[in-house]
Amino acid sequence: MATITHAREAVVQTLYAKELGNDDAIKQFDELLKERKIKGSKAEFAKKLLNGVLEHQEEIDKIIKDHLIDWSFDRLDKVDKQILRLGIYEIKYTDTPFQIAIDEAVKIAKNFSEDKAKSFINGILDRVAKENKDEN
Repeated sequence: MATITHAREAVVQTLYAKELGNDDAIKQFDELLKERKIKGSKAEFAKKLLNGVLEHQEEIDKIIKDHLIDWSFDRLDKVDKQILRLGIYEIKYTDTPFQIAIDEAVKIAKNFSEDKAKSFINGILDRVAKENKDEN
């Protein structure tokens, strides 16, 4: 049975495919959800996340760039970039508690990224969450 984490992973994979130049990745999202048996409210949740990240990507990328220390945005691992985009979207633009958004991002990083990516992603999302909390 598909979980909410699987829904988030499908979003990251679709964003990654788009980043690599697959212009049909967004159109193929529904098919990916079907293949992964992500249905009902979980599929709707995934669609909202994907559309939200795409809608706010410019602002999200600026936030990522502002939080990179001694690293350029272009050098970021493409998978890590998508995980950060999703995590920041959830922290800034949804009702998802920031702790859950961060935990889910780290869990996805464990499955799709290198070991060192977990702490990198955790650190950036934690700083974004603290700043977001201060703003609200």
